[in-house]
Amino acid sequence: MLAVLGAAALVLVAGVSWASRAAADGTSLKPPQDVEVSIIDDDFTLKWNRSHESVGNVTFSADYITSEMNNWTKLPGCQHITGSECSFFLPKLNFYEEVEFRIRAEEENSTSSWYYIDSFIPFRKALLGPPEVRLEAEDTAIIVHLFRPGKKDDHSIWEMVGGSFRFTLDFWENSSHAQMEQKQIEIKHYTHKIYNLSSETTYCLKVKARLLWDRKVGVYSPVYCINTTVEHKLPPPENVKFAAQNQSYVLKWDYEDGNVTFRVQWLHAYSKLSPGDKADEWRQIINCENVRTTYCVLPQDAFQKKSYFFRVQASDGNNTSFWSEEKEVNIEMYSAMPPPVISLKSTSDSLRVFVKAPRNQLYPLLFEIIMWENTSSTERIIIAKKSDITIPDLQPLTLYCVKASVYLLEDKWNKSSAFSATVCEKTKPGPSPPVWAVTLGICTLLAVVVVVVFCVAKILLRCLNYVFFPALKPPCSIEYFSEQSLGNLLLSTSEEQTEKCFIIENTERVILVEEPEETEEDCKKYNSQTSQDSGNYSHGDESLESLEISEVLLQLKVLSPGRTSQELSGPGEIALGRGSQGPHRGYARVEEG
Repeated sequence: MLAVLGAAALVLVAGVSWASRAAADGTSLKPPQDVEVSIIDDDFTLKWNRSHESVGNVTFSADYITSEMNNWTKLPGCQHITGSECSFFLPKLNFYEEVEFRIRAEEENSTSSWYYIDSFIPFRKALLGPPEVRLEAEDTAIIVHLFRPGKKDDHSIWEMVGGSFRFTLDFWENSSHAQMEQKQIEIKHYTHKIYNLSSETTYCLKVKARLLWDRKVGVYSPVYCINTTVEHKLPPPENVKFAAQNQSYVLKWDYEDGNVTFRVQWLHAYSKLSPGDKADEWRQIINCENVRTTYCVLPQDAFQKKSYFFRVQASDGNNTSFWSEEKEVNIEMYSAMPPPVISLKSTSDSLRVFVKAPRNQLYPLLFEIIMWENTSSTERIIIAKKSDITIPDLQPLTLYCVKASVYLLEDKWNKSSAFSATVCEKTKPGPSPPVWAVTLGICTLLAVVVVVVFCVAKILLRCLNYVFFPALKPPCSIEYFSEQSLGNLLLSTSEEQTEKCFIIENTERVILVEEPEETEEDCKKYNSQTSQDSGNYSHGDESLESLEISEVLLQLKVLSPGRTSQELSGPGEIALGRGSQGPHRGYARVEEG
């Protein structure tokens, strides 16, 4: 029995020793659960749930680290917290950089393991709180001064986006039908004036903020109420209008009483994008002070192409009215838009048009482009929202002309520029033919050139031969060749016909008797008036050797075509036959030497 008790005592002591070591090693405590960080405006809150073992003197501590830090740093305001949440603010924290948190439980000398929270960007996680509202009453109007949510110092999570806030304002008359007659308006400036109210009446309102670009929507502010004042004796001017005439701007308004004077002030519109009272920032227009007319002329060079607020006040001696309803005017709307400048870049089947719009345009633009072929009057109209437009489906090597104008893409404005100067550009050639087609065309052209050169050279050679190497002329004693003989000279040797001739010697007279036309194989018959000697003759291939050339001198004498063979009466005359194909005959006189 003692042995059993001793063993049990040893086990108990060992257990206590192990527990104390575990506590010393931090294994007896569990870290907090369901830890989260909430951010509303500039207020950071770290929340968690305690584990069941976390009782007694257990506290919690948190650290943080950013991408710009090398080591974990103790989170101020969240050290040794006995509860389940803590609030803190990090004045040097970059709200656009990732931050990571960790938290653990602590009890005397023991600690739990760390519970890590996923890193996040504070600006994206932050929620919008309600804006601050301050009211100011008039007889028939309420001036609402708004302030963005969060801290008002420079180091605020909303500091960089102060100009992106928009506000939704709900207001109503404080009566039994308040909820039914509730009105809602959208406000884009930090100062807004609600007009056309009743005097000596209580109005209530509430406002919530939203970020335009980040789609953050806040919660409504508490309800604020204010009473309007007693109606003022001198009413303010009404229906303030702005217009452009020639080289000046004109501000007009309506007023019933004609025995008062007016003054006009202006304010930059961007001034209202920041909170605060802007009474000291209004400026007096020099030519619009103490005027008795219900209009005022403003020189155009006094205002740039920006947005302004204008207001008018009436005065009657020492009495002055409240300011009129503030008129917001964008000078860009009333200034003339210069025509754009265009440039072109062409391809074989398209034309790329670059339109350079006027500078400092606060609103999106719409471009109207008119294109036509230079030889045609048919126009092609293109409407585009971008300044770089490609016009397809064009013909190559064609001259196209383009002009463009610019429209202001704003529903409430009807404003456009004049057309630009016309610019023309010729499209590029079409795609090049294949190599084989080019080669074939070149070879064909060379063949044609060779043939033409050969023909021209042949013709020139004939001309040179005719000029420098003429045909042989007959002897000077031959006075006449008939037309048929000249024609025979132009015939080739194979086509030339041989004329059958013969010579008859007679000391007195020989008369040639013509035979009827026969074939070339027939012989010609000859007769002589003196039958004493028939003489020697030859035809065909017979030799003329019997004729003594040295004893006879031939002279060709051209006779008239009408002369016959009977007329040859001179001594020693002979007749030479031309053959059956000659149109007329030739004669020769033979004189004895």
